[in-house]
Amino acid sequence: MGTPAVEVTDLVKRYGETTAVAGLSFTAPAGAVTALLGPNGAGKTSTVEICEGFRRADAGTVRVLGMDPVADAARLKPRVGVMLQSGGVPTGARAGEWLRLMASFHARPIAPESLLERLGLASAARTPFRRLSGGQQQRLSLAAAVIGRPEAVFLDEPTAGLDPQARRATWDLVAELRDAGVAVLLTTHYMEEAERLADRVVIIDGGRVVADGSTSELTRARQELRFEARSGLDAEALRTALPEGTRVEVRAEGAGGRAACVVSGDGSDERIGPELVATVSTWCAANGVDPEGLRVQRRTLEDVFLELTGRELREP
Repeated sequence: MGTPAVEVTDLVKRYGETTAVAGLSFTAPAGAVTALLGPNGAGKTSTVEICEGFRRADAGTVRVLGMDPVADAARLKPRVGVMLQSGGVPTGARAGEWLRLMASFHARPIAPESLLERLGLASAARTPFRRLSGGQQQRLSLAAAVIGRPEAVFLDEPTAGLDPQARRATWDLVAELRDAGVAVLLTTHYMEEAERLADRVVIIDGGRVVADGSTSELTRARQELRFEARSGLDAEALRTALPEGTRVEVRAEGAGGRAACVVSGDGSDERIGPELVATVSTWCAANGVDPEGLRVQRRTLEDVFLELTGRELREP
């Protein structure tokens, strides 16, 4: 990992009686993609807006490229790219004209025409922003964020609403930014996107960091033993046959009335050893259960995310 380009230390942000960010600390290195993940209301947007200089912190410090995003805004803005979900583009501005205007503010911009072509917007260059599709608006906002060759770029849900081809093109562009030494801080609700792009993942909930590390670090010690069995498998009976603290979950039934059974560790060491596999196999044999597809695998980033932040639905 490179030198920290974004440093957030003990950050606090309140809105009246509500504390949106409650002592948050993390770094985003140069030459790396850092994914800031969290459920609705976790404090992601407030944190990113403070890093971008759009909001002031109530406590703590934020430094972007070594500078204060508010006090040093004039010096910092030419070196930072910002992509907003709302776009921030005048509704009557034509896509090509807007991108050329953005390029004029920078000393060494990427050629607007090449970005339009790269992101599939060449045919829409003369189209007013309000007439672009949602996906086209997203791609134009991304182009505006990177056209100045920023040293750090903030991407808020960069592929929301994009089709698979546009999403892949966006992923390729983000990877090129990282390879060029740019610090990329992105928020996303797509766990596949975070797993594919992020060198570092920061999961926040309730305005606090609940996990911080690479995808492999966050999933390495979290393993599950999975198999499919007939409907009606007695999960409690299986659990009592296993070491204390072992979790057993029978998930939704699939084809043929078979259900997925998931066995995970006790929380202190969640790696699945051969003894546990043997115990489950022996119990299945003694109870007439055919454990189809018995396998040990790491939990995905989505599994870890749901484990840390809960599975209940939350209001936006």
